[in-house]
Amino acid sequence: MKKFIIYLIGFIFICFILPAFFTKESVKITSAKEEIEKNQSTNQEKTENIEYDYKKYGTIKLLHNKTGEVKEVNIDEYLYHVVSAEMPVDYEIEALKAQALVARTYTIYQIGNKKHENADICDDSNCCQAWVSKEDRFARWEEGKQEENWLKIQEAVNATKGKIITYNNQPINAFFHANSGGKTEIPVNVWGGTGYPYLQVVETSGEDGYNQYSSEVELSYDEITNKLKEKYQDIQIDFNNDEDIKILDYTDSGRVKTIKFGNHQLAATEVRTIFGLRSTNFEIKKEAGKIKFSVIGYGHGVGMSQTGADSLAKQGYNYEQIINHFYVGIEIKEINSL
Repeated sequence: MKKFIIYLIGFIFICFILPAFFTKESVKITSAKEEIEKNQSTNQEKTENIEYDYKKYGTIKLLHNKTGEVKEVNIDEYLYHVVSAEMPVDYEIEALKAQALVARTYTIYQIGNKKHENADICDDSNCCQAWVSKEDRFARWEEGKQEENWLKIQEAVNATKGKIITYNNQPINAFFHANSGGKTEIPVNVWGGTGYPYLQVVETSGEDGYNQYSSEVELSYDEITNKLKEKYQDIQIDFNNDEDIKILDYTDSGRVKTIKFGNHQLAATEVRTIFGLRSTNFEIKKEAGKIKFSVIGYGHGVGMSQTGADSLAKQGYNYEQIINHFYVGIEIKEINSL
């Protein structure tokens, strides 16, 4: 009788309780999967359905430099390609939003200060802003993450639709660069002129954690001389004399301003170009017939630092706070309010 009861209990467990348990778990898994898919679908709809009724600047004329073709494109569609070209997609979403706002502002500023006769802006980063086609961008991203990455870029642009950065109710010249080395630069020390009041020296913590922060360039004495002779044929340098290669002064941000090479004094911005340095924040050291440049930062240093924006986002800043950190005395406004 005892055995019969045990067998009966086992039979009930196997035939009724165990299947019910697995059915319950299966329902849980299916529900969780459906919830994830529902959220992804909702997020995509939000990304695609955010609209802004641009009264002006809704479309721009984009020059593709390689082909010479000018296309009229939706401004935010254009910005998807710009943001994906200018900033790594694995940066924080608030940093990407800041980049989108900067890129839109830069675009509107260029429309009012034309560089191109038949176009508002071009796709060359050496002239205007970088731009990459969706196909080329996807080819460079990890397989399987392309759609997810593109949705993130769209989210960043769409979250700032219609917004630009202004000073005295006018679009600012929204310069940006890769890494400030911890402190930005004023434009006068890079391009001369009178500068802009909203572009000042500001400090940002956390930029030393990025691979753009430090670099080195090492050149032989002959390489130094030959590169300088391409522009200054009368150059004469006594490499045994420490006074012949000497930093003469610095800017307020700590970057090199002027440096002496033999019988010439050169602006650090020119030295950066001649020797292919990442920035003008560098030190010089002579080592066994060579000159070593130890460089901090990447880019001209003016305006928003991209790694700085990402670092601030990691510290909890939203995109508007990031923008107000790098551009002084500005307001974020809707284009239609101007």
